[in-house]
Amino acid sequence: MLKSAVKWRAAYKPEMISWEEIAHEAETGKIYRADYKDTLGRTVLVLRPGLENTTSGKEQIKYLVYSLEKAIMNLTDDQEKMVWMIDFQGWTMGSTPLKVTRETVSVLQDCYPERLGLAILYNPPRLFESFYKIVKPFLDHETSKKVKFVYSNDKESQKIMAEVFDMDKLDSAFGGRNLATFEYSSYAEQMKEDDKKMQSNDAGSDASSEASFYSGTDSPKHGDGEHGATKKACAT
Repeated sequence: MLKSAVKWRAAYKPEMISWEEIAHEAETGKIYRADYKDTLGRTVLVLRPGLENTTSGKEQIKYLVYSLEKAIMNLTDDQEKMVWMIDFQGWTMGSTPLKVTRETVSVLQDCYPERLGLAILYNPPRLFESFYKIVKPFLDHETSKKVKFVYSNDKESQKIMAEVFDMDKLDSAFGGRNLATFEYSSYAEQMKEDDKKMQSNDAGSDASSEASFYSGTDSPKHGDGEHGATKKACAT
């Protein structure tokens, strides 16, 4: 899986994706890097599938990859994993087609092995439970263990938020006390600055240096499973 990820990076060149290429995908704030980290110092990536604003699965995945690259780029030296916060406000079955959902799982598990530290599904509707039963078989054991369901009206699940985040910094949409919201123009400027840093870091690199992207990470523990489609995504 690690070899496939390195091969995928050499072919897809995710580090070369620029803000200008995917800016239209970001307009609603459906995916963005939060301006706070969790208590372990892990980068937080916020996903709001209910705010989907485009129809091209290819472009949606491209923006996801761009966001993952920037999230990893902003990890501290002592951290190798990120946190996903998925807000289900406004979500319907039509918000995330199964094909795109499968490709999303593929990208995370097979193209970025061992990068997910925790995934919080916040206030998923009852309808999502049926959807998740369809998706769960595509998750390997290690990934599924990192998925936590959290509900704003459930005190027990809310304890997860208090343990993982500084509530003064956490977005109010997730039960925190931070009233700041996504602001497209300022986020765009932030991403453009990240692009410059990325380009500077990658100057003069070659395909073989992509292996260093995973240097220091835990050895992948994912089983091979039967993810034929997901393996293909990282091998092409």
